[in-house]
Amino acid sequence: MYSARSSIRLRSIRAVRSFSSNSTRGAGAAEVQAARSYCLNLLRKFDSSSYVLQTFIPPSARDAYLAVRAFNVDIARVADSVSNPAVGAMRMQFWRDNIDRTLRGSPPKEPVAVLLAHALESLKARAAGSLSRGWFFRVIAAREQYLSNPPYPNLAALETYAENTYSTLLYLTLSALPLSSITTDHIASHIGKAVGIVAVLRGLPLLAFPPPPNHHNNPTGFGGLPPGGGRQGAVTLPLDVMAEANVRDEDVLRLGGEAEGLRDAVFTVATRANDHLITAREMLRNIQAGRDAGHDFEHQGEEGHELYELGDREKGVTPAQEVERGFGVLMPAVATKLWLERLEEVGFDAFSPQLRKREWRLPWRSYWAFRRRMF
Repeated sequence: MYSARSSIRLRSIRAVRSFSSNSTRGAGAAEVQAARSYCLNLLRKFDSSSYVLQTFIPPSARDAYLAVRAFNVDIARVADSVSNPAVGAMRMQFWRDNIDRTLRGSPPKEPVAVLLAHALESLKARAAGSLSRGWFFRVIAAREQYLSNPPYPNLAALETYAENTYSTLLYLTLSALPLSSITTDHIASHIGKAVGIVAVLRGLPLLAFPPPPNHHNNPTGFGGLPPGGGRQGAVTLPLDVMAEANVRDEDVLRLGGEAEGLRDAVFTVATRANDHLITAREMLRNIQAGRDAGHDFEHQGEEGHELYELGDREKGVTPAQEVERGFGVLMPAVATKLWLERLEEVGFDAFSPQLRKREWRLPWRSYWAFRRRMF
């Protein structure tokens, strides 16, 4: 959900250059604080909902949360900050190398890597394990696959993309608590899919009418939708949904939100996102009431989702207690639900200027959701 090149890129370069290009072990307090400030500023500007929701992450895991989210911002911006996919692939490899070195204990002096390394040291000090290299690489691979903004073949492909990006970010954050729970991962999977689907809908105007390379597809930083910007527009809605609604790429690129059938296509995609939120909410109610989640976790047995919670169960930890412990990580459900409500209010016009305004209700809606343990 991101886009930028100019002023923010210059600031990012200056921030990165304030760190040496050499690797570091055990960064000092000042260096860690500088890295933390860098990540906070990145989220404040480009991912405002994650910035607001950090307050619900336990302090012991907050540095990991900030580093993971800043990592996501950076790789999500690659497509709009490079001249061609080949350069983008090089940038993605840069991040693979950074993550690999950081997890091996020899991080480069790059702000996100420095903060992530500090968080990993904290996990290690608490004998709480580490974060999955495979999950980081999964996010990078999914972003790299869509560097040139191709359309999703179908709605299922969009869900897979959302699982491999936004759901995986939630898994990483849960691991940083640390919490190893199939039950909580299952709820996070549905929430992440909803978040990822909504991210694609939110980005429709920017991809169809790319702004000058000084913007970002965070709704608080749209800055209008100037046509062209010197780059080719793209429509990334699933092809099967577009065909069913009789939506044509050329109509969207010419007429924007007035394209025939576009609102019907947006409605279909938004409904799938809302379905995932409803499923997550029903699961949460069932688990809080001491019942089964209601259906099997489709990703159980995959990397990182093995039956790893048996130790806690032997200690008498229930699924409800696991979810209670990880509830703060699930709060992106609140921001996603708010955006879907606004989308419905504007008649599923994804190009409406109303959707580009800052969501002022998020702080208090998230507060009440967290207090009631229900989103």
